[in-house]
Amino acid sequence: MIEYRTLRIALLGAGSVGSQVAALLLEHGDELAARAGARLTLTGIAVRDLDAPRDTALPPELLTTDARELILGADIVIELMGGLEPAREYVLLALGSGADVITGNKALLATHGPELFELAEQVGAQLYYEAAVGGAIPIIRPLRDSLAGDRVKRILGIVNGTTNFVLDRMDSAGEDFATALATATALGYAEADPSGDIDGYDAAQKAAILASLAFHTRVPVEAVHREGISGITAEDVEGARKAGYVVKLLAICERLTDPATGTDGVSARVYPALVPREHPLAAVRGANNAVFVEAEAAGSLMFYGAGAGGIETASAVLGDLVSAARRHVAGGPGVAESTSGGLPVLGIGQVTTQYRVTLTVLDKPGVLAGIASAFSEHGVSVEAVEQSIGTAGGAADEGTASLVIGTHRAPEAALAATVAALSDTEAVVAVRSVLRIEGE
Repeated sequence: MIEYRTLRIALLGAGSVGSQVAALLLEHGDELAARAGARLTLTGIAVRDLDAPRDTALPPELLTTDARELILGADIVIELMGGLEPAREYVLLALGSGADVITGNKALLATHGPELFELAEQVGAQLYYEAAVGGAIPIIRPLRDSLAGDRVKRILGIVNGTTNFVLDRMDSAGEDFATALATATALGYAEADPSGDIDGYDAAQKAAILASLAFHTRVPVEAVHREGISGITAEDVEGARKAGYVVKLLAICERLTDPATGTDGVSARVYPALVPREHPLAAVRGANNAVFVEAEAAGSLMFYGAGAGGIETASAVLGDLVSAARRHVAGGPGVAESTSGGLPVLGIGQVTTQYRVTLTVLDKPGVLAGIASAFSEHGVSVEAVEQSIGTAGGAADEGTASLVIGTHRAPEAALAATVAALSDTEAVVAVRSVLRIEGE
């Protein structure tokens, strides 16, 4: 028997996720109420255009363009509009009125998270955001709650479905980048303007959120090093396959020791990397996402599933809704985000990694020794060298050779300086590819 008062739910946005949240809330209201301990009533859905076509039919009497009035009459506000404004204004209004807020807006959290969390703490409200990273994958709550007593060392995440689909097509179907991206667009995995995905912006926002949670430290999105996948070639993917790797766009969050001070710091970065084929992340196919967590006590943990999609992401939103409703029933203020770590965010130059560098060089005596000298001068140790005579970029080219050089782990600054020195070496015709190796 439900005795608690009915909770009023306001929904902002009726796109692919919002419309699914509304439909599921209306369809399964009794079941959700039994789980939450209170009746959940959807009081309205704020939209920009009442007459816009929608994939899911919604009761027209619930639609409104007056978001402010809807927010001020709600106990829980679900923000699924996307973008920074007016989403930020509406979330601040909701929190300021004492309502709990559920959002899937990664850009909003990565850009304005500290401001929102501070206000939530001041008024005793709670901000939930499981849907902001990984779609249906439960990763926010495990990092915030389940691993709160552990020490997370590293996170490797495939957190963007579009780029994973493109790279997977290049690996499994042998397509070049342009063809794979066209396939992704035709199948609805890529937007008409895919730059937010393929240039790494989406993954960087998620990396900022994950790093802030995992290391109890505010990591602004501007501090996340970002590289996209548009420079990845079919040659890169084929070379990776032959060497036992697969190319993945990774969001990497890592606790490091600052070599200059000897104190702990945090690195958050996004770039395409070579992942050994035996690593669990190498098996993440299509548009799926996965987050691989390495913790001091818990060891290695893998979270895998659909990283996007209306109904899949709606699952995460409704999970947050039940949690928010239970908090209302139980009473008490919201739980503040932990920023007790206070660790400095280190730049990419302070990261330790390893490179796989592909060069086209002149085929003449002394070239290899000169190249080895460039590595040595910057303190970078060479692990392996592969040489092919008479090939440059995969085509016959008399008088040149192709060198693929794998390094041991070294500071990123030293590795980057080595590549810059190689580019200026007379015997090096071209630096064709530079990819980092992660997950070994």
